[in-house]
Amino acid sequence: MSNVVDAILCRVHELCRDDTSGHVADYIPELAAVMPDGFGIALTTTDGYLYEVGDTRLPFTIQSISKPFTYALALADRGLDIVASKIDVEPSGEPFNEISLDPVTERPRNPMINAGAITSASLISGRSAEDRFERIRASYSRYAGRSLTFNESVYRSEARTGNRNRAIGFMLRSFDIIDHDPDAAVDLYFRQCSIDVTAADLAMMAATMANNGVNPRTRERALAPALVERVLSVMTTCGMYDGAGDWVARVGLPAKSGVGGGILAVLPGQMGIAVYSPRLDSHGNSVRGVAACRELSNRLELHFLHVTRAAKSSIRRRYVVTEAPSRKRRSDVEQAALAAVGDRARVYELHGDLLFSGAETAVREIGDLDRELDALVIDVRGVDEVSDIARTMFEDLRRDLAEHGCVVGLVDPRAIMGHTTSSLDPADPAGRTYSSLGAAIQWAENLLLDRHCVGVRQPTVVTTAEHPLLAGLSAAQFEAVTPYLEKRHYARGEVIVRHGDPAAGLFLMLRGEVTSTAVSADGGKHRITTLSPGMSFGEMPLLMSVPFLLDMVADTPVDLVVVSTAHFQALTRDAPEIKLALLENLATGAYGQMAAVIRTLGRFDIGI
Repeated sequence: MSNVVDAILCRVHELCRDDTSGHVADYIPELAAVMPDGFGIALTTTDGYLYEVGDTRLPFTIQSISKPFTYALALADRGLDIVASKIDVEPSGEPFNEISLDPVTERPRNPMINAGAITSASLISGRSAEDRFERIRASYSRYAGRSLTFNESVYRSEARTGNRNRAIGFMLRSFDIIDHDPDAAVDLYFRQCSIDVTAADLAMMAATMANNGVNPRTRERALAPALVERVLSVMTTCGMYDGAGDWVARVGLPAKSGVGGGILAVLPGQMGIAVYSPRLDSHGNSVRGVAACRELSNRLELHFLHVTRAAKSSIRRRYVVTEAPSRKRRSDVEQAALAAVGDRARVYELHGDLLFSGAETAVREIGDLDRELDALVIDVRGVDEVSDIARTMFEDLRRDLAEHGCVVGLVDPRAIMGHTTSSLDPADPAGRTYSSLGAAIQWAENLLLDRHCVGVRQPTVVTTAEHPLLAGLSAAQFEAVTPYLEKRHYARGEVIVRHGDPAAGLFLMLRGEVTSTAVSADGGKHRITTLSPGMSFGEMPLLMSVPFLLDMVADTPVDLVVVSTAHFQALTRDAPEIKLALLENLATGAYGQMAAVIRTLGRFDIGI
């Protein structure tokens, strides 16, 4: 399913595509020859799902985006203390290729500028120059989840023209930051910058950092968690050179750019983003890349200071309605129909903070469900915070499902998702909102039955003469019992009898629904069963002279007839054959109904 994330990426791509300001990097001849208008955006989640638009599979050299990954390898090889003795972690406020060191510490200010990156390269372990480069290439490949290749022509172009970087190398050697041949360190730096990647690769590399150093697809660990934290911290403050402050304020993601036209950004615990567009601004950052990341951060609410408690998945439980049916009592025909088609209605229970990442996971999974789905119940009672983008994503999902014949019921008693439609309102083709999960599942069952049940359904209205407890009586018997029947009406929400009330008679339902509820030992109130026309209650208290075990509450306006306790006793004297017929009808179904109630009470630890 093409969902709201795809749509947002496409919209951002369209918005930024016409910006042709900036220039390709011309100080490296091979980079000056690239097509300037390539443009791709990729987003990879921490479960490995890739969203992409545009030129995301077009190879380009990684350039300075290599810096955090080589710094990470140096940390793994040498340890934090040794690397810290060679490279500081302070923003420089200077261009990336400045020939300078910190005047106090006499070290490169951070590993994201060229002086710090060449120092990082000098710290990589290996038996030879070839071995050291192969370790770097293999390390990058673990992040990308595939074997990355080396671009010989770009390397030779950089090596021919990289005199400024050589000057930086000799400066580092003169201050003993590098303690061996600086040409070797600079050459290794040229080689690492000349590894080919795509925007899709960079998004996976960023997602690996977001996933605490584990590649989401291969499950291979690329970096230890403690070192991921160190690298992302430096990327946050230094990754965008002298434009880092504006980037943090407006985008709010650890990031790194490269003069090859790429930008990589990380939202820890959630996703990696990559943009490719070769035209650069005065800071050496991709013009479209910066603009696209600003738009994505704003539209998807990605600023890392806003993300507080997002989980890897917002889905707590998922099941079909036959695995957790409603409490409404169904006819045999209806039960058989639900058993046959119950997998066409599903329930998703969500929890935690419903921000972009959690919403994306849920929307993607739900959107990939079988298109034969008729009903979907989304329970958000366990959700704390809902972002605007999450609401938009679920609205988009509701509309898409409705177009394919699937209706969504939302369980949202606080209306945190912004829907206030009552379950009693006329059917909305896109779904309705309910205050309880039981009511929503009952609605889903009804929808399945309306679409698929063939045969006699549970009636919505019965006359007194049609009620099953009276239907077997002859015309004369029915006429004789009529004076013993009292018609009653109850409004929605009205309590008909309460737990502990003495026997009040035999209640025969003609219209509406009545729900029995009970309070468990922990004080929770639970729906036990829902009765509809043609059913009855009050039999056990009447026949066994015991109080009511449950509250009986009108779910809707209810019409019923009652044989009061006094009238039931009077039938023994006045019409014993009619009372016998009623008892025979009661014996057919009452004890089975009572057994079902007792089983339900046992699940809630309710004494009987």
